[in-house]
Amino acid sequence: MKSFKYYYLLALGIFFMSAGCEDALEIEASDAFTEDFIYSNPDQLERLVFTAYNSTESWGINKFQWWSRRFNIEGASFEAKFNFNDLDLFRVRAGWNPSNVGVLGDIWRNYWDYIRDITLFLDEVDESEAMQMDTEKVTVLKAEMKFLRANLYSKLIKFYGGVPIIETAVGLNDNFDIPRNSYEECVQFIVAELDEAASVLPETRPDNEYGRATKLAALAVKSRTLLYAASKLHDPGTEPSGPLYDYSNPNKWQEAADAAKELIDLVGARDLIEVQDATEYQNLFLSPNEDILFARPYGATFYDFGTDVNSLWNQTQAPSGYGGWALSSPTHNFALLFNMSDGSSTDGPLYDANNPNDNREMRYYANLNYNGAQFRGRDVQYYLSEDVDAFPHGLDSPEGLGNTLHSSKTGYNIRKFQDESVGLTDTSPNRPFILYRLAEIYLNYAEAQYHLGNEAVAQEYVNKITRRALLPEITSSGEALYEAIKRERRIELAFEGHNFFDERRWMNEEHLGFDVKGLKWTKEIDGTLSNEEYTVVNRPWFDRQYYLPIPQSEIEKAPDLEQNYGY
Repeated sequence: MKSFKYYYLLALGIFFMSAGCEDALEIEASDAFTEDFIYSNPDQLERLVFTAYNSTESWGINKFQWWSRRFNIEGASFEAKFNFNDLDLFRVRAGWNPSNVGVLGDIWRNYWDYIRDITLFLDEVDESEAMQMDTEKVTVLKAEMKFLRANLYSKLIKFYGGVPIIETAVGLNDNFDIPRNSYEECVQFIVAELDEAASVLPETRPDNEYGRATKLAALAVKSRTLLYAASKLHDPGTEPSGPLYDYSNPNKWQEAADAAKELIDLVGARDLIEVQDATEYQNLFLSPNEDILFARPYGATFYDFGTDVNSLWNQTQAPSGYGGWALSSPTHNFALLFNMSDGSSTDGPLYDANNPNDNREMRYYANLNYNGAQFRGRDVQYYLSEDVDAFPHGLDSPEGLGNTLHSSKTGYNIRKFQDESVGLTDTSPNRPFILYRLAEIYLNYAEAQYHLGNEAVAQEYVNKITRRALLPEITSSGEALYEAIKRERRIELAFEGHNFFDERRWMNEEHLGFDVKGLKWTKEIDGTLSNEEYTVVNRPWFDRQYYLPIPQSEIEKAPDLEQNYGY
């Protein structure tokens, strides 16, 4: 496997300038940001590691832009659309080009900035005075940095395919016009880094270290990476094809299954935390629990860099009539994927299009705000009145309260992750932003076992999800079983940043280019409510958009970087 050295310019102090969680991670001496000082002191070195945790995701897709701190990639997926004034901030309608991918534009630069800084740390740490002073502690810090770098690479290859593998940070005179490694080489590199980190990291952390990497977190990243690599998008026979995109390992599904099983064995294949209703399910996403494998912690004194209190989803995703900004509107297309309470689909007889919110599965009520939902002390009101003398327009409608440009265009808002026990602009004590959790690993394992032909095992693990969701167990086989696994993944992992990538790796173009549907609600003169399905916007599909383009500015600086397919 070839690797390259990386051009390094910025001073080490950049870590502290960009540090998140300033209250929790305050440096003892503000004038002591010298390399010798930091690498001679295990505690200062630990603070250096803390800043690298900002490389993980947060509530916004891009923490360095005001707008995109406040919504995530769900707005570019089948799940939702960006809502404010129908702006196309993700350019999923206009299409991507190497000079403009909308709010996704800083991903390449930001991820490589973190990789550069982590790589410099890994170059220096083994010979540091801090390592000699407290070998046990600093060895774990090194494993955390290996984990964070591997996680960054895992994210990069989802967006771009194969990227340069950079393992050494050096000085000004080295060549930094470097070619991209193959996708397969990148996967191998990520897996090796995670195996090394997992062998050192603790299996659990005490409460005061919540949010730091563990062995389970490293294995979770490995599981996701290998599942994605095994997927249709990376088959050599699909387009785009070639070394930057293909994964030709003949044992790919077995390796994906084994990676998930390694973690499953550590937790004893236990059932997910039981819930009795939608409220209990919703609460699972509001505080730490044993099903969460890795998360970013948030609270009154613990924030990520570049966020503020109104970047959390209480305000940014609540309906407009509550003072919310409703920035991601779930599509009616996506809402129809939620089953009925008896496990049947919305194509069956129990679904009533005139009363679409009746008799739905529990997760529908936990994840979505819809017309008539009871939310923060009143019913959500998206309807317009047929006669305002008889009934006023709904409080959350385009003629309602607040900034009505934020009123939902689809008839839905996101309820998941909202803590209704605190004010709209208040913080929860320990609310996490979940990055990896056990339900995903069970779904990873079910999907891999399906592809291996082990349908009974696939059913066993997908039903760990359906049982917790209070739905009947899945007994289907063949293609119907595969579709059931995919549906469970879409619904169980809703709004957690998966669908954008899942639909691509499955190459499901019906969920990549489609007419975004919504419901228009009307309150009739007699007080009854009716709805009409309509097309909000059309989202076309361009085959090149399985991957982001390498930014044109980077191609100009480093011509050996091959541009992605179709750009």
